[in-house]
Amino acid sequence: MSTVVTTLSQLADSTPFKAVVDGEDVLVVRIGSDVHAVDDTCTHAEVSLSEGEVVDCTIECWLHGSAFSLATGAPTGPPASRPLAVHTVTLGDQADPEVTVTLGRS
Repeated sequence: MSTVVTTLSQLADSTPFKAVVDGEDVLVVRIGSDVHAVDDTCTHAEVSLSEGEVVDCTIECWLHGSAFSLATGAPTGPPASRPLAVHTVTLGDQADPEVTVTLGRS
């Protein structure tokens, strides 16, 4: 199932945005014209990644410093060793496109 989570203009560049899609917490991040969506929960410490910092195309967990690629979900180093699920993002064709997220690996 797909869920409209926001509009493109509401996503500040390189700023984490937490959305709920089908009851799951999802982290949505706009980097330039690209929009990424991954699970919002760190696979190492089970805390919200939306409270972390975006650096280049990664999200860093605020608790222990684990970082994950927003494109692939892969951890970039310890202490996390398991990847995040990556979700499909589609943009509408409106003047201010709706951002839609579909759960599941993309």
